Amino acid sequence: MVGHLSHIAPEIYQALYKVSDPEVPVLSVLDLGIVRDVKQSEKQLEVDITPTYSGCPAMDMIAVEIKYALESIGFQAKVNLVLSPAWTTDFLTEEGKDKLLKYGIAPPLETSLDKQVLFEDARLVPCPQCQSSNTKLVSQFGSTACKSLFKCEDCLEPFDYFKCHK
Repeated sequence: MVGHLSHIAPEIYQALYKVSDPEVPVLSVLDLGIVRDVKQSEKQLEVDITPTYSGCPAMDMIAVEIKYALESIGFQAKVNLVLSPAWTTDFLTEEGKDKLLKYGIAPPLETSLDKQVLFEDARLVPCPQCQSSNTKLVSQFGSTACKSLFKCEDCLEPFDYFKCHK
């Protein structure tokens, strides 16, 4: 169970765990760390979520999916979009980072390395297919704003890199 959510009932946690990010469906909203708080009174729940990027187009769908998931187990739910504190890749769980890698998206590096990768000619992002570090930044923006597009120079496969941001 995610530490800051250890106060919620297991059935609520499980319902939230089943809600996937529509842009990276192998990640739950809990893996992503966007569920910031859950408050309960009787059968009423209030869930605070933080977008990975302000203006993230997936947040409306995520809020609807959270509401449906909680209603399916008998709760009325209100979902609040909370912008502060801003989401960082520090909120990703280790399980989430592993899921990204297995899905073919390179998980974020630490902040200082990330800046080298995105603004210098550093070859630090390992290819999720062959694990080679002989990779090249193709575009600052990949399939979504939170990812960059890379290409492996060894296996020649393109891949997304989930950008670190604080």
